[in-house]
Amino acid sequence: MDIKIHEFQISILRELLFKPQARFRDLKKVDITNDHFTFHLKQLVREGLVIKENGKYNLSDEGKEFANRMDTDALKLERQAKLGVAIHAIRTKNNKRDLIHHRLKEPFYGWYGSHSGKIRWGEKPLECAEREFLEETGLTGKFTLKGIVHYHHIHADGRFLEDKYFWVFRVGDTKGKLKVKVLEGENIWMTEEKFRKLKNVLATYDEMEEVTTSKNLVYIDRTRIVDSY
Repeated sequence: MDIKIHEFQISILRELLFKPQARFRDLKKVDITNDHFTFHLKQLVREGLVIKENGKYNLSDEGKEFANRMDTDALKLERQAKLGVAIHAIRTKNNKRDLIHHRLKEPFYGWYGSHSGKIRWGEKPLECAEREFLEETGLTGKFTLKGIVHYHHIHADGRFLEDKYFWVFRVGDTKGKLKVKVLEGENIWMTEEKFRKLKNVLATYDEMEEVTTSKNLVYIDRTRIVDSY
């Protein structure tokens, strides 16, 4: 659930974590007017995070899941690593080619790398990989899980940019008609020689090969310092 939430609303959710069946007076722990507080409480009800019954307030099922992800001491939403899939398709007939995605979407606009996508709530990594690959390329294929790569992207000025875990799948025996252009960017069957000449890449050719050609399932932590994002 992607909701922008005010610190007063976080305070209300925190109270409801520990006080089910709370009344209005039980929830008002911030120094604001009743009208102002009522506004924020009603906003949570409208968002479906809080339920009001017989003058008492409880977290909805969605509210329980949302509030459980909060840092309740700091009264702010807890930042967590993102979970996704990286999909690397290989074509071996008539010399090896790797299917490379030229990203035309922020962040990393203009960079090159494997296809990727976020794992949806309740979705298995393989289901996500098959869905994303079909949506972004128009292709199907034989998927093999090769490893998990944990990325920290840090700006050259010291800012922490991204914390991501990728389930990495190798795809062979691709079938279908390739979508050369999609909203997110361009898809290119590329030789190793051409890829190695690129500057802005999300992973080097050797880093991709380390995972996709491994005989065993691998886990890798990688920290990448970048000048642009």
